[in-house]
Amino acid sequence: MERQFNFRHWAALILANRDFTLALAVIAIISMLILPMPAWLLDFGLSISITFSVLILLTVLFIEKPLELSGFPTILLIITMLRLGLNLASTRLILGNGHEGPDSAGGVIGAFGEFLMGGQTVIGLTIFLILVIINFVVITKGAGRIAEVAARFSLDSMPGKQMAIDADLNAGIVDEHEARARRTELESESGFFGAMDGASKFVKGEAIAGLLITGVNILVGIIVGTTIHDVDFSTAFHTYTLLTVGDGLVSQIPALIVSIAAGLLVSKGGMAGKAGIALSEQLGRYPQAIGIAGALMLVFGVIPGLPLIPFATIGGLCLFAAWKMQRLAEETKLAASVEAELTAQKDEAAEEPVSAMLSIDSVRIELGYGLLPIIDGSQSEPRLDDQVRALRRQLATDYGFVLPQVRILDNMTLGASEYIVYIRETEAGRGEIRLNKLMVINPTGESTGLAGEATKEPVFGLPALWIERDLRDEAGFRNLTVVDGSTVVTTHLTEIIKDNLADLLSYAETQKLLTEVHTGAEKLMADLVPQKITVSGIQRILQNLLSEGVSIRDMPTILEGVAEAVPATQNLGQITEYVRVRLSRQICAALQRDGALSVVTLSPEWEMEFAEAIRGEGDAQQLALAPSLVQEFIAQFRILFDRLASEGEIPCILTSPTHRPFLRSIIERVRPATMIVSQNEIHPRVRIRSLGAITRRAQLGVAA
Repeated sequence: MERQFNFRHWAALILANRDFTLALAVIAIISMLILPMPAWLLDFGLSISITFSVLILLTVLFIEKPLELSGFPTILLIITMLRLGLNLASTRLILGNGHEGPDSAGGVIGAFGEFLMGGQTVIGLTIFLILVIINFVVITKGAGRIAEVAARFSLDSMPGKQMAIDADLNAGIVDEHEARARRTELESESGFFGAMDGASKFVKGEAIAGLLITGVNILVGIIVGTTIHDVDFSTAFHTYTLLTVGDGLVSQIPALIVSIAAGLLVSKGGMAGKAGIALSEQLGRYPQAIGIAGALMLVFGVIPGLPLIPFATIGGLCLFAAWKMQRLAEETKLAASVEAELTAQKDEAAEEPVSAMLSIDSVRIELGYGLLPIIDGSQSEPRLDDQVRALRRQLATDYGFVLPQVRILDNMTLGASEYIVYIRETEAGRGEIRLNKLMVINPTGESTGLAGEATKEPVFGLPALWIERDLRDEAGFRNLTVVDGSTVVTTHLTEIIKDNLADLLSYAETQKLLTEVHTGAEKLMADLVPQKITVSGIQRILQNLLSEGVSIRDMPTILEGVAEAVPATQNLGQITEYVRVRLSRQICAALQRDGALSVVTLSPEWEMEFAEAIRGEGDAQQLALAPSLVQEFIAQFRILFDRLASEGEIPCILTSPTHRPFLRSIIERVRPATMIVSQNEIHPRVRIRSLGAITRRAQLGVAA
């Protein structure tokens, strides 16, 4: 059975590969500059050039705002390349085959020469020169001047318009979404007029090139015809002038049309998305323009002397495409109106309650307007929201805790390069970064030896330097730590979240962990809650573990420890200590370095002081250590740990189970990252390496 041509299938295939289609078109245009082109193919190319020019002009007439055709500078470059390629192809045919007669360079060029020149060479040459003067002196120059002034005024007025948007946002006239849309439109407008200022030079250069090509074709054509092909001078002058002027008219008329369109557009930017998709959507937005262009090509096809097949084919395709696009637009418009009506009904039925305004964000990052590129993907460095998603996955793996959604907002009251991290609406940290530079840190604390802006690393307060991006390799050769701006923000956020994990574990998150994540512990949960302990009690135990950096991923073991401890005590602190014993393997594995657990112990004198200072029994126990002894203990602790840190050691403190909670309450105010474990938390198979003891004497304990 004969297969029929499926227009819908091929149209859908082209639309689905618009970028590839655009790339093929550009490659075909470049090929014109290298490969010879037969006369019949040149006719089709010239017909496409005229059709494309008319389509651009009509599209410009139909649009309401210049930004609706923000891809015009790119279109202008492509069509200029097309006309120059056709000029070179026609020049090759004229000089190579001009002695054969008016049809040697194709039907379109010969017809334009014969029809518009009327058989008079001088008249045709004069018409061509007048068209060049009109295009070059009047339209191109005027459009270029308008584009230049529009670009200058657009850039000069941008700060004032930005301030107006900020004022409307602060006054509550517009919401955050509308303000962001207006800022995006403002940036697109500025980029569009700036691009138009440069694109206007394409038309000017093409006009000059067309004039030079015409002179070369006439002069060289006469020389070739008279010297190589033995054609008499008058015949050669008439033939080559006719072909050259016809070629010039076929090129200058589309150039004139596009110049008019450029002038209309800049007197009435920023192209979003991929070029092929954006251009096809913008040119296909008005089917009427394609339909009128197709009808005009059909009229050209019936003009005596002009080739019928190219114009009729292209005109028919344009009319059919316009009809199809019009039907699709009507269907889309109908569907959009129905959807808008349904949305409006839902909005009326479900009005947002005032209480929704009282909700707070668990974690929020506010950025200055200069840092917005790290979330919109316009920078080469990683996007901030992608890094935050990776951070949430990493925290879930390391701590067994699913971090709530991190909200990222812009704050126009901040400095351009500033950012603030909030934990439950409370500022937890802030910093300042440079997007166009890199931060370098010398791990040794010495000078980096590079030129840059001195600063402090916002996470740990280390001396750092902002350097230019081209110094990255040199910094790497010097073994310096090099990070980009978005990584600085992510690292700062990571440390803040680790310090506040306990506060971020809310009742709702705890309930979700118990009921949705750890579904295998349902039977154990049913035995515990609410008969023996409440969800709030489990939440507090989990918070105690997270506050000391202990992962809660092994929830079944934690619940088993709670189930064993609750019959003996209801004190959540003591239950936490019992759970820590059950997690001894996990705790020791996290603290081991090189197969051993490095520890620092308390001297017998300090063990006795702590034992005598504990008052009360059971849940009423408290530490009553004299302030002078507390200060002495802290001083000795710092001396020992500073020395060990200089030697590259990061030990934990090993003490008795009774003393551990009280010792933790003292150490967490001095050096919260220091881990404190009890003797019961040491797994039997863990090898211990003692690095010394905290003593009451001025000298330090000797490492074992």
